[in-house]
Amino acid sequence: MRDCYEVLGVSRYASASEIRRAYRKKAKLLHPDITHADAETFRELVDAYKTLSDVKSRSLFDESTAYKQYGPQRKKKYSSFDYRKWLLERNDEESNAKLIFYDLVHGREDDAVAEFKGMNMKDQNFRLSKWFTREDFMDYGFILAEELVLRQEYYDAIILLDQIIQMEYNFNYFKFFFPEVKDLALHVLKYNIEGSVPEELALDAWERALELKFGNAEDSFFLTKMAEVYERIGDRNTARICREEALRLKK
Repeated sequence: MRDCYEVLGVSRYASASEIRRAYRKKAKLLHPDITHADAETFRELVDAYKTLSDVKSRSLFDESTAYKQYGPQRKKKYSSFDYRKWLLERNDEESNAKLIFYDLVHGREDDAVAEFKGMNMKDQNFRLSKWFTREDFMDYGFILAEELVLRQEYYDAIILLDQIIQMEYNFNYFKFFFPEVKDLALHVLKYNIEGSVPEELALDAWERALELKFGNAEDSFFLTKMAEVYERIGDRNTARICREEALRLKK
């Protein structure tokens, strides 16, 4: 078996986030349906990702004879400049944004999530995409959204996924990974938002969903949920409008 780290193009010390990003980046270059690349090469990439994305299988690989043939490896020596400390000492939005993604790919996922939530609470108009290239924002943003979902921070995940999906409609970057992005957003919107956040935030999430082109059946579902909330808060007129539109989309 080839060195999984070599196949993915990451170091032995790569974080889980780095591994996911490396896989998605290479998969877009090697997927047979997109680039007509060799199918065996793509399968090798998938196998390497499966090995390294699972904690147990990665540990077994690291200890295996197949991996030991590469000999002991040492971490590269870096300069004494502490980039993270430098970012932490700065209070501007750009530094705060870059700290989030820096922590995300350096094994500090909990910190990245906390920093992102803190920035959203501090400024409702905060947008990570302002400070990164489109490609970096979409790659790292999706990884951050996955981390938010794992920690049951569902509304914050939807805010981020909404930006990524809208961006994809304009730039077509994710390509065959896009269904994965939409599936995550749809699952959160249908099964996780209700009951986990205040109703005004649930309404906001479902209103965003109507702009994400999930289809008539899903839009009907969201409108029905919105109608139920409006009924509970006493806005019967808006509830009626939502129900009528939901029924229209079912036809």
